[in-house]
Amino acid sequence: MLFDPVSLSGGAGSTSPQKKRGLLKKAHTEGNRIGLLPTEGWRKRNIQFLNEVLIPTLFAPRQPGEDFGNLPVAAKDEIAVTWLGHAGFFCQIGGVNIAIDPNWALWHGPVKRVRHPSVWAHDLPHIDLVLVTHAHYDHLHLPSLRKLAAAQPIIVPEGVGRVVQNCGFGHIVELKTWQSATFQDLRITLTPARHWGARNIHDTHRQFGGFLIKSPARCLFHCGDSAMFDGFQEIGKRASIDLALMPIGAYEAPSGRQVHMNPEEALDAFQMMGAKNMIPMHYDTFPLGGEPLHEPALRLMQAARERGLEDRVRLLREGESAIY
Repeated sequence: MLFDPVSLSGGAGSTSPQKKRGLLKKAHTEGNRIGLLPTEGWRKRNIQFLNEVLIPTLFAPRQPGEDFGNLPVAAKDEIAVTWLGHAGFFCQIGGVNIAIDPNWALWHGPVKRVRHPSVWAHDLPHIDLVLVTHAHYDHLHLPSLRKLAAAQPIIVPEGVGRVVQNCGFGHIVELKTWQSATFQDLRITLTPARHWGARNIHDTHRQFGGFLIKSPARCLFHCGDSAMFDGFQEIGKRASIDLALMPIGAYEAPSGRQVHMNPEEALDAFQMMGAKNMIPMHYDTFPLGGEPLHEPALRLMQAARERGLEDRVRLLREGESAIY
C-alpha cells in the first residue's frame, strides 16, 4: 500500500517545537468551533422552517435523477469532479479516484432528499481513497460509506476515526488542522473551518475542516462546512487552488447560529483564497435551512455576474461532471 500514515506533518514552514505547535493547533481549532446554543428567536424560526420548508417538502414528490452518460476519465494533469448531491463528490486528481462526503440517503430523520441521486455508489469506478470532512450526519452517512468501503484508506479529522471503524476500510487516518498525509502522488491536508464537529450533542471533541488535495500538477479544495472567517486567507497562502468546492446553502439556520456561508460569503471566501475556479455545493439536496431551495444558486450566479466572475463559477446538476 502506498498510503503513508507516518507522513503526518504540521503546516509548511513551521519551526516551533512539536508541543507548542500542537497547543497552537488546538487553540486555533477551539477558536473556530461554533457553540451549540441557539440565538434569540429560535422558536419562531423553527416554526417558520417547519411550515415553509420542511413540511412542504414532505408532501412534494421526490424528483427523478438525471442521466448524464458515462463519467469522465481525467488525465493525471487534470481534475474531474462529479457532484453526487449535497456535499458529496466523486473526484479524479493525479490518477486517483476519491470520494468526498458521499451521501446517498433519501432521508435524514424527517428531512427528505428532494431528488433521487443521479449517480449511485454502484455507478462509480473503484474508489482508491475516501475523505470525510466532519461527523455530521449529512456528511458522514455510514450506509453510504459502507457501499464504497473495499479495504481502501479513509482520511477523517481527529476524533472521527472511531465512527467509521466498522465500515470496512483498510486504514483509518485522523488528521489535525494543517496536518497532511500522502497517497501515491497526492498530499492531502486538513484545513481549518469555522463550524463544529459533534455527531451527538456531547461529543464536541470531534474535529472538522476541509481538504486541500494536491497532485504534482493540480490542487483541489473541498471546503466542508464553514461559516465565513479569516482562515480562508491562510488557506490561499498555502496553496494555488485550481478548483474550490464551496458550500452556499443552509445559511438561514433555524437555530440562528452562523454556521454556514451564504452565496455572497462563499464568493468572498473563493476570492480570499485566490482560487481559479469554483463549483458550489451544500444546497438543493436536503432542506436544512430556512431559505427557499432554489435561492442559493440564483443568489450565487447573480453575485458572480456582478463581480465579473461568471466564467469562473459553474453550477453542476446532481450527477453532472466537469473537467479542469
